[in-house]
Amino acid sequence: MAEATPYDVDRARFSRQALARLVLCDHAVDVADSAGGLVATRHDPDTGPGGRVSQARRLIDLAERALVSAVVYERERGASWADIAGYLGIEPPEAEARFTADLVRWDEAFEVPYRLDETGRKRIPQLPTAAYDPAWACTHLDRWALLQRLGIDDEGAVSSGLVMAASDEEEKDQEGVGG
Repeated sequence: MAEATPYDVDRARFSRQALARLVLCDHAVDVADSAGGLVATRHDPDTGPGGRVSQARRLIDLAERALVSAVVYERERGASWADIAGYLGIEPPEAEARFTADLVRWDEAFEVPYRLDETGRKRIPQLPTAAYDPAWACTHLDRWALLQRLGIDDEGAVSSGLVMAASDEEEKDQEGVGG
């Protein structure tokens, strides 16, 4: 394993559920921003024939990525394949088959959060950016939500609802209660 980074300690403060939620939030922002690009008409004359199709296709790709992130998040918070499949309109085995590889990649990224490039000097994160650097993600997503005026005037609209990792003291307290 490669040496530790400053992000490792910060990331440890977040539960995997919180990290998955941050990734979903980040991917949802990408979808929203991409969709916004299809709304304005001012630059239509500057767009070549078929150009808006390219933008719409990119929107679909981003939405698919957000769907994968939503499935990872829901599995992290305990949703069953039946729960997920019900929302997708498919059978549970089909949902599991469709998303298992994504969940395996998510799990493996926690074992090896980054790999070194071919030179052995540059770290390449294996986790999505929002999970690799959650402090940055919280700041970025909270600011985005506040600027978009999503119906709440809350400077912590994203970060305030995350399920954080239990501290060592909290874990000891829980062990004492149940033990």
